[in-house]
Amino acid sequence: MAASITPNGGFLESHIASNEPLFIFKKLLKRNYPKTNSFTLAFVLKSCSILAAFDEGQQVHKHVVQSGFGSSPFVQTSLLNLYAKCEEIGLAEKVFDEIPERNVVAWSAMISGYSRLGMVNESFSLFREMQKMGVLPDKVTMVSVISACAMSGALDLGRWVHAYIDKQSIENDLELSTALVNMYAKCGYIEKAIEVFEAMPFKDAKAWSSMIVGLAVNGLAEYALVTFSRMNKAKVEPNHVTLVGVLMACAHSGLVSEGKRYWASMIESGIEPSLEHYGCMVDLLSRSNLIDEAYSFIESMPLAPCPAILRTLLVGCKKNKILDKGEILGQHLIELEPWNAENYILLSSLYASVSDWEKMRYVRKQMKDKGIKAMPGCSSIEVDGFVHEFVMGDWSHPESEEIKEFLRDISQRVYSAGHEPWIAHNLHNVSDEEKEIALCEHSERLAIAFGLLKTKAPTVIRIVKNLRGKEGLRLVIRE
Repeated sequence: MAASITPNGGFLESHIASNEPLFIFKKLLKRNYPKTNSFTLAFVLKSCSILAAFDEGQQVHKHVVQSGFGSSPFVQTSLLNLYAKCEEIGLAEKVFDEIPERNVVAWSAMISGYSRLGMVNESFSLFREMQKMGVLPDKVTMVSVISACAMSGALDLGRWVHAYIDKQSIENDLELSTALVNMYAKCGYIEKAIEVFEAMPFKDAKAWSSMIVGLAVNGLAEYALVTFSRMNKAKVEPNHVTLVGVLMACAHSGLVSEGKRYWASMIESGIEPSLEHYGCMVDLLSRSNLIDEAYSFIESMPLAPCPAILRTLLVGCKKNKILDKGEILGQHLIELEPWNAENYILLSSLYASVSDWEKMRYVRKQMKDKGIKAMPGCSSIEVDGFVHEFVMGDWSHPESEEIKEFLRDISQRVYSAGHEPWIAHNLHNVSDEEKEIALCEHSERLAIAFGLLKTKAPTVIRIVKNLRGKEGLRLVIRE
């Protein structure tokens, strides 16, 4: 979607070009045109894939079955690619299983489908199976595997894949190199991301943007801004993502004046800000506790603020215990998205932050009465080539008993050393003892405990979070 906001309008042109075959195909069917062939159907399905047009794709699939081309390898691969692109992983698996002789395109499409959903274990298992079947991967396959590693923070797998690329002499082109930069940055190995980036003979806007965003999310704001300056000197036109990265860098490091300067420069350059850019500015002001200014900024927006922007400001209100504005935002969010659990949780947390337990209980009751359940916080860790996921209070992991025992041992040792648990931010009207138990069973602690059980010093334990405001890595240095 980022390409839709680039100055050259490339996305719009490609959208029209992709939609045209579908439009022509519909006209042919209406006119009872002579029987189509496998190449026509494969091309139409490709158009559906580019547009992520799931409903239209299913209609074409029905026509495929009716016309007897369901066994065509071209059509099967196109169907697989369509369902993978639309993240309909069950349908993609069904098509994949029905292909008798899978070529590299089919394998890559299925791996890509898993990757899009962050199913790194499935992606890598399929990649291993592909190797066993003697099918040589290409750069498209490797980009998908690397993307899965990036989404899950699976650095060890990512490094193995990088070594595999070099060993097999797979062409490390611009797209593959950019994927590696993105993977290393998301896995917290920013030094390696910089190394890969600097070794690239040619860098387009996507490569520069990946590096700038990577530096920003790893807390290297000044380096990110220097990299943006280098991009300008190289006369590479920034795109939508580049400017999001620049503003993100300012937000994460509290560089308010710099962020305002880049914003003004963007406006002066004639670049029309998107909702993502507005969101970054609201985040910048909210993180810097400039809640009134952030509120005024939203009111002055020419675009209607999306719920994500309003939630960003609500988090700022909660942090600063600003009840009046936060309450208005929370109620408005519930009106906009009455089935989104996050809105109720943020509003109830706002009330809890000012100890208004009655209103907090009322909001929680609204959730319960509507049958709305919150997405559980999940922490994942990569150990020995597999990603293990943990959810707060969930003891379904095969080694949960060992984890429990290890956590008890840690708790006893830290208490003996004089540590007192920090329960101030546990915003629930329960006893301190219950708050301490909840902290001990937090998904992040479960993942760290498992990491400590399964690794040897010295090492870095990387924990990946799934919830808004907590996504990304937590690093624990084991000495």
